[in-house]
Amino acid sequence: MLSDFTDMAGRWRLLPCVALGLFAVLCWVWVSFASFPDEQLHLDAAGRGAFQPQSALSDMEFAAVASYRGPGNSDRRSNKELPILLWWSGGLFPHFPGDTERIDCATSSCLVTSNRKVQLYKRTASIIFYGTDFRAYEAPLPRLDHQTWALFHEESPMNNYILSHAPAIRLFNYTATFRRESDYPLTLQWLPSLEYLLEPVAVALQEKNRLRREGLAPVLYMQSHCDVPSDRDRYVQELMKYIEVDSYGKCLNNKPLPQHLEDTATATGEEPGFMNFVARYKFHLALENGLCPDYMTEKLWRPLHQGCVPVYRGSSAVADWMPNDHSVVIIDNFPSPKSLADFLRRLDENDDEYARYLEFKDHRSVTNARLLEALEAREWGVNDMSKPNYLNGFECYVCDQENSRLASERAYRKSPKKNQPPQSKMASNSHMGCPLPSPGYGHVQDLPTDDGWLQIWPQDYWQSLDQAEGLESLIRHNESDPSLLWKHIQNIAVSRARGKH
Repeated sequence: MLSDFTDMAGRWRLLPCVALGLFAVLCWVWVSFASFPDEQLHLDAAGRGAFQPQSALSDMEFAAVASYRGPGNSDRRSNKELPILLWWSGGLFPHFPGDTERIDCATSSCLVTSNRKVQLYKRTASIIFYGTDFRAYEAPLPRLDHQTWALFHEESPMNNYILSHAPAIRLFNYTATFRRESDYPLTLQWLPSLEYLLEPVAVALQEKNRLRREGLAPVLYMQSHCDVPSDRDRYVQELMKYIEVDSYGKCLNNKPLPQHLEDTATATGEEPGFMNFVARYKFHLALENGLCPDYMTEKLWRPLHQGCVPVYRGSSAVADWMPNDHSVVIIDNFPSPKSLADFLRRLDENDDEYARYLEFKDHRSVTNARLLEALEAREWGVNDMSKPNYLNGFECYVCDQENSRLASERAYRKSPKKNQPPQSKMASNSHMGCPLPSPGYGHVQDLPTDDGWLQIWPQDYWQSLDQAEGLESLIRHNESDPSLLWKHIQNIAVSRARGKH
């Protein structure tokens, strides 16, 4: 998912090629940062020894290279005057080479770095976190009043349930998540373009019917990631009692893949042989690994692209993003797996009814204005070199927001009677919150106590809430040692048991 980031160039910057060591034949202008005394935070006597930052700016260098400037960017400040954005998840730093760079965005400029040595500097205005890597016990403490926190999390809710709880998500000032309510929505991250949906049907209905007569099942299930929060295998296993399903991969396997497709990388990269193989099926079981509004992946978009009908469970709001109101079969609209199987069997036997689900391939049948407007309005692209990727896009969003905030603070300090202080931003559960995992089929109270799913995912969800509350408590008490998290969690548990929390 993230492999595209290093291959995609942002329009706001031209990636420099830095020569190191013997490769000094390229000409570069480096602006070094002196370790000015006023760059360090003024801490009280008790905290000065523990929190005095290392001399980071003295050993950091930022390339002073020309880069794209947005039409509203007239920022001519030198690097030493720009606010710094710190990527806390260094492995996701969307620049190459080195660990620092100047970015010139739509309306302003910033320095960006993955060097944590600048954490406690006054000019470090915001810290950007990657949600999958965010850990309460590794959070940068103390939380500084002059810094904002920004969250980038496009992956499954199962990757980090702490972000589904209010005490954790409201620690962030800016968000980029799959939820449409986030500040920089990534809802359609798996849909490259409208043209991707409008591609002609890969296998004609007549050919699918011929393959059906030769013994191909009507329904495809291909999954090798088993035991996930959505508990999808439990539902599919029940569905298999009522309709034939060809199941490949490690989960509920009942048919072997052709030898040339056994490498799962073919599925990830949409290798033509793999795509042709799965396109033969009329229906694709498309069940996400985690359930949350607006979380939709290639499991949904790929069958639509190929001209197969997705049988979908994932985002509860999936209908809001479909090409029209007749292009996907939503599992949760059926009271039982049997009723779903009966419906799929009727579609399988009625070509006219089945073909209605493919009418969106004619662009005139794409009637969802929300989908069309979102694809047109988004500034980032998917595999589109003419647009920035969403990592660089969110980075520039934070840069522009921070420059605006800092300008408002300066104006307010200069003339408090004429200017209002900047309004603080805080994320809420609508930016990321996802529900408690529930069984894929049946009721949780009916599961045996030794059920593997029951022992993992509901517990993970509630333990994540404990960590969220513990981290919030650390920050509220201005703690500087994240290892104290467990002590705060214990104190909260004791307080809760006494009815005081």
